[in-house]
Amino acid sequence: MKSIIKFGAAMLAMMLLTVAPANADHREHVVSGADGIHYLALQVSDNNPGTMNKVLNNALNITKNYQAAGHEIEIRIIAYNAGLHLLREDTSPVIDRIHSFGESMPNVTFLACGNTIKGMTKNEGTPPPIVENAEVVPGGIRELIDLAEAGWVIIRP
Repeated sequence: MKSIIKFGAAMLAMMLLTVAPANADHREHVVSGADGIHYLALQVSDNNPGTMNKVLNNALNITKNYQAAGHEIEIRIIAYNAGLHLLREDTSPVIDRIHSFGESMPNVTFLACGNTIKGMTKNEGTPPPIVENAEVVPGGIRELIDLAEAGWVIIRP
C-alpha cells in the first residue's frame, strides 16, 4: 500500500512540474482569435460615473498592455439600460472622454442599445442624443450574446 501511495505522489509531482510551466508559457502566447487579435466586450448597464470611468480605464489600460506586448486588441463597449447615459450627449458624465476615445482609440467601438433608445424615446418624447462615434445595435444583451458565441471575452466592470 505504501508503494502505491509513493508512486501516486511521485506521478502527481511529475505532472505538476511538467504541466505548470507549460500553462504559464501558454498563457503568455495565447491569442484569442485565429487572426491573432484579442477580442474584449465591456458592458455598461447602470448610470454610475464610477463604473463608466472604470470601463474606459479598462479599455485604455488593456489596449496599452497588449500594444506593449506587440498584440492587437479589439474592444466593444456596449451600453444598455441606464448605462446608455454613457453615450448620451446630454447626460454622459464622461462625455469628453467618449469624444477623446473616438479620436485616439480606433480599436474601441461604442455600441448603443436600440431597445433602450426606443424606451427612452417613449419616456422622454424625443430620441436621446447619442454620441456620433457610437453605433446603434438592435439590442445590447443580444449583442453581448452574439459576441460571446463568437468567442469574445465579456466583462462587466
